[in-house]
Amino acid sequence: MRVFIDGDAFPNLLKPIVLRAIEKKSLETIVVSNKKIFIGESNLITYHLVEQGADAADNLIAEMVVEGELVITADIPLADKVIAKKAHAIDHRGELYSTENIKQYLAMRNLMDEIRSMGEMTRGPAPFSKKDIHAFSNQLQKFLAKV
Repeated sequence: MRVFIDGDAFPNLLKPIVLRAIEKKSLETIVVSNKKIFIGESNLITYHLVEQGADAADNLIAEMVVEGELVITADIPLADKVIAKKAHAIDHRGELYSTENIKQYLAMRNLMDEIRSMGEMTRGPAPFSKKDIHAFSNQLQKFLAKV
């Protein structure tokens, strides 16, 4: 099983957690981003730098991922594509996307996008917290224990 990391908005606080999991489970990991990021030193990590573009990294991940693999992303449309390919997706706050919940998340994201496009001011996500780090770590460990 490979792990893909959507690196464009990957929180720095999650890097050591992911690096430990990669090394502990010997997981081939592919980090895709449109700017240089560094998760950590490991022979198991490959970095793919894509050209600038709104969805360049997401499109490459969606193209490369296969059934059963894991994608770490906060991008809901990417998670939807991943789930459609029978792969798995976890967001930065520990949510495991699934066939049961991805359409709900996608609908809410699209609704908020539409509201913003009409000029309404909406609040963004809450600041990334220690609770989020803990939730992500727990979800990642639980997922990796199952596979």
